[in-house]
Amino acid sequence: MSENETITPDTLDLTNCDKEPIHLPGSIQPHGLLFVLTEPELTIIQISNNTAQFLGREPEDLLNTRLHDLLDFQQLNAIDKCLSKDFESVNPLKIVLHQQGKNLIFDGIVHRFDGILILELEPSQSQENVSFFGFYHLVKGAISKIQAASTTEEMCRVAVQQVQQLTEFDRVMVYQLDAQGAGHVIAETAQDELTPYLGLRYPASDIPTQANQLYRLNKLRLIPDTDYQPAALVPSLHPVTQRPTDLSLAVLRSVSPLHIEYLHNMGVSASMSISLVKNKQLWGLIACHHTSPKYLSYEVRTACEFIGQVMSLDLVTKQANDDYDYKMNLKSILARFIELIPQHENLVETLAQSEADLLGIVSATGVAICWNDDWTCIGQTPEPDELQKLLAWVGAKIDGDNLLYTDALPQIFPEAEKFKQVASGLIALAISKVKHNYILWFRPEVIQTVNWGGNPNKPVEVLQDHSVRLSPRKSFALWQETVQGRSLPWKASEIEAVLELRGAIVSIVLRKADELAKLNLELERSNTELDAFAYIASHDLKEPLRGIHNYASFLIEDYADVLEEDGLEKLQTLLRLTNRMEDLIESLLQFSRVGRVELNLQLTDTNEVVQHATEVVKLSMKSKDVEFRIPRPLPIVRCDRIQLDQVFTNLISNGIKYNSSPQKWVEIGYLDEADTPNNCLLENSHNGETPIVFYVRDNGIGIKKQYLETIFRIFKRLHGKNQYGGGTGAGLTIAKKIVERHNGRIWVESTYGNGSTFYFALPRANQLYETSVE
Repeated sequence: MSENETITPDTLDLTNCDKEPIHLPGSIQPHGLLFVLTEPELTIIQISNNTAQFLGREPEDLLNTRLHDLLDFQQLNAIDKCLSKDFESVNPLKIVLHQQGKNLIFDGIVHRFDGILILELEPSQSQENVSFFGFYHLVKGAISKIQAASTTEEMCRVAVQQVQQLTEFDRVMVYQLDAQGAGHVIAETAQDELTPYLGLRYPASDIPTQANQLYRLNKLRLIPDTDYQPAALVPSLHPVTQRPTDLSLAVLRSVSPLHIEYLHNMGVSASMSISLVKNKQLWGLIACHHTSPKYLSYEVRTACEFIGQVMSLDLVTKQANDDYDYKMNLKSILARFIELIPQHENLVETLAQSEADLLGIVSATGVAICWNDDWTCIGQTPEPDELQKLLAWVGAKIDGDNLLYTDALPQIFPEAEKFKQVASGLIALAISKVKHNYILWFRPEVIQTVNWGGNPNKPVEVLQDHSVRLSPRKSFALWQETVQGRSLPWKASEIEAVLELRGAIVSIVLRKADELAKLNLELERSNTELDAFAYIASHDLKEPLRGIHNYASFLIEDYADVLEEDGLEKLQTLLRLTNRMEDLIESLLQFSRVGRVELNLQLTDTNEVVQHATEVVKLSMKSKDVEFRIPRPLPIVRCDRIQLDQVFTNLISNGIKYNSSPQKWVEIGYLDEADTPNNCLLENSHNGETPIVFYVRDNGIGIKKQYLETIFRIFKRLHGKNQYGGGTGAGLTIAKKIVERHNGRIWVESTYGNGSTFYFALPRANQLYETSVE
């Protein structure tokens, strides 16, 4: 909906109230005046049409005149000073207008919003600004009692009492919003003859999204008379922007017709709301109702707004004090886990051994741990096949915080209806999405009776022309609903404890990984020394071994007739042992040459290499349904043909293996020199020449960004041992080693879920020419 569109009272109902531009009403409440001014001239370019009532002059007479014509120099000077200051520190200004021989006293409220300057005037009984001591007297007692409250509930009870004393409204209540925007009356004081609303709930539709935003912008809202006739702005559109003027911060802003109807249905003739904001979100309202019209001075309203601001600041502290003992118990459980986990090698066994703590950390009745696709269940949990389906759904839904929780699982995961008796409530914590490491906590269904203030379902009103209209509820009497498929709600402290537990587990796992990395470095050094030893041993041991073999042969030849049968048999055994040892040493020599053999560089037609690699892949993986794309002939390069064949074979195999697409394809090609990225220049390139870059591209499952480097580590697999055909995870490491031995570089670019492209760059100095083979 554009800003120029308007929803009229005739077309407005609950189907479109979320789209109603309530900040652009085009009118104000008539108990004051509104001027839209230009700067710095302070020319009146828009004005409310009720000026005759207050000033005895028609709005057309005042349009395009300067504010100087209405105010004296001193008052204009005060307004000029306001324009360069924080408006909240100067509002309200006392404005005295001399009209028809009378002094008219107003409270002037100045604000600027979206580049537009607005002055509002409300009649006042006093020509003096309220003094600091007067304001202090209004709020001192109320603030002291509010701050002395130890819990949120107590603070709200004190607040409604103090606001009622200050304003004398018939009913004052605190209306708290939940995560879905539904309201709950948690504190109330009201005249005896009024029906109590304490404990009643109200649906989220009572406060539409745009109203929620305005409550956060404008902390106090007064409607002195719900039967008012709006005073329209003249002209209806802002003369400069040719759009409705944004009245978001205007205290006189007219009220949505739907909200007026809502108040009428409640029997409310005057209303005031004070916003309670926590962490920049609307936490709730102090809602005030009166059964007859009621106007409050700006001073009293400011005092009430101040009370709301103090409460907003105290909400964080007060809610931290709520359930203090319970939160301390959660902290102690968490501390035990943090102390226990590092002492054992098997994390799952450690968690499972502490069954009571693992359940108690969130007051759950069941918990299931999935670790590397294996399940460990404690307490009451769904069946294994149900857990598997649930985990697949969780994996797709879980957010960036690695956490998903709900107290109404069947509503968002319909299959949970089958096991709602044990799992209507769920907290799902991802330790590692890639390895499928999750912890799931469950709570059973608790059938509840919810007390609503009237039927929360959208009521249908049949009009005279037999059409229907969705309107606000007309009854706010107790309406009870039996709710199924829900558990007791999870507390914020429980969610925090789960996140802290994840942080502790990840920290410990990372620490162990770091220790393992150090061991791997030591092992790598040891393997290098062992490799060197094997190479030396294979050479140095062969000569004396050959001497032993020859000497034994000579003894048999020269002394066979002299030696007894037993002696001859021992010499023959010695020959067999030396033959066996020579075979072992030769095997050790071949093993040591794996990383030492020199490259057999020769001119190689990479088209033949790729053709051979694809044929090998087809035979070994039975992937005849795969489309192999080679957009253009590949160049002839100087390389080790056998080892380059192994690189292509490994990369093509991976492109097919890690691919769940119904139509698999792998593309093999190379980049033009102009398309070669700057970041692939090689340290050993000849005179800074651009290398030649081959690529193998697929439409497979892709790789998450955080794993693009780690996949080249030896034995590094991103999936379970039985997923995607298994494997050791050494193929990419071998490919990387081969490319690096050619003084090249290998890397990967990937979009998770949309395939990968492996690039490897070889120095152009290794390439004698690039003539394409036709």
